[in-house]
Amino acid sequence: MDHRLYFIFGDLVSNMVAGILIALCAALLVGTGWNMFVAMIVMMALGMILCLFLSLALGILFGAMEIMVPVMLTGMFSGMISGMWLAMAEAPVLSLIWLGATTGLVITCVIWLVNAALRGVSTAELN
Repeated sequence: MDHRLYFIFGDLVSNMVAGILIALCAALLVGTGWNMFVAMIVMMALGMILCLFLSLALGILFGAMEIMVPVMLTGMFSGMISGMWLAMAEAPVLSLIWLGATTGLVITCVIWLVNAALRGVSTAELN
């Protein structure tokens, strides 16, 4: 993964936008009458599919493989969490935006740490 500020910022913004987009899609699709397990599976699949197309567009700017895996992982988790939440109770749109952005931030951090561990780089050397 590239350590230049442009690419770091691109990774972060791409994941946060993906998380927000999928959480808002879940708000449009999932209602409280849905089974929680079905909502989780449907939104996980929809999140991954929508983020595949989003990563194709963003991959041109920030690198295909550097964007595809984190964005699809963010879409999957954001879809699962927001889908299950919306199947249980109504959720305010602002809370869903916050959930999607936070999911994107967490996934970005996890991907960076796992990448550093796989390469044998300590976290102090990432700066």
